[in-house]
Amino acid sequence: MLKVDGVSTFYGHIRALDHVSLEVNDGEIVTLIGANGAGKTTLLNTISGMLHPKSGEVVLDNRAVTRMPAEQIVRLGVSHVPERRQVFGSLTVLENLTLGAYCRVSRDGWKAIYQDIEKVFGLFAILEKRKEQLAGTLSGGEQQMLAVARGLMAKPKLMLLDEPSLGLAPLIVQEIFRIVTELRKSGTTILLVEQNARAALRVADRGYVLENGHVVMSGKAAELTADEQLQKAYLGGRSNNKG
Repeated sequence: MLKVDGVSTFYGHIRALDHVSLEVNDGEIVTLIGANGAGKTTLLNTISGMLHPKSGEVVLDNRAVTRMPAEQIVRLGVSHVPERRQVFGSLTVLENLTLGAYCRVSRDGWKAIYQDIEKVFGLFAILEKRKEQLAGTLSGGEQQMLAVARGLMAKPKLMLLDEPSLGLAPLIVQEIFRIVTELRKSGTTILLVEQNARAALRVADRGYVLENGHVVMSGKAAELTADEQLQKAYLGGRSNNKG
């Protein structure tokens, strides 16, 4: 579905990504692991068209999207849920969800969009209870659920999730990752950036490790979890937790 081939992205004269390559196959959850500043968010922004690389290519379903504007990439089936939620705080939950489907109005019509809002409420029951509430008054966990739900309203083939567990309580983190697995079951392919490497690898099929803008390791999630070097760097040492 997605192929990133030799991408280098700069901020001014600073190279944030250096010849990064990865693939995400249809139906997979693939996770990106790395420290702050490794280039994970930059890579998602490059894929979604928020940034354009200096070199390399981003290909979606065998179509180059490297320098397409972000809104066109959304129309092709990529939905980006950004770091720190970034919901529209002065709008209601329902208005946020409706805006998530803005690119579909002329194609699908309002009836289909309202039907999809009901489907989203089936996945995020708390949002239905809060649908007339201003998004800025929701808890952090509720805002994260709204951000994911808003991304789903574009009916994406591929969802880019940037740090969905950031700053959330452990029980809410468990719920977020449960939802991530439910999204995959419903047919959504996911590229997941996550500081909580252990939790990310539990739900992922494969993973890539970024360091200083380079891919330094990749493999199946189970293989990465068992790697001693990765355990020391990102998993807090060897874990006896079987869950």
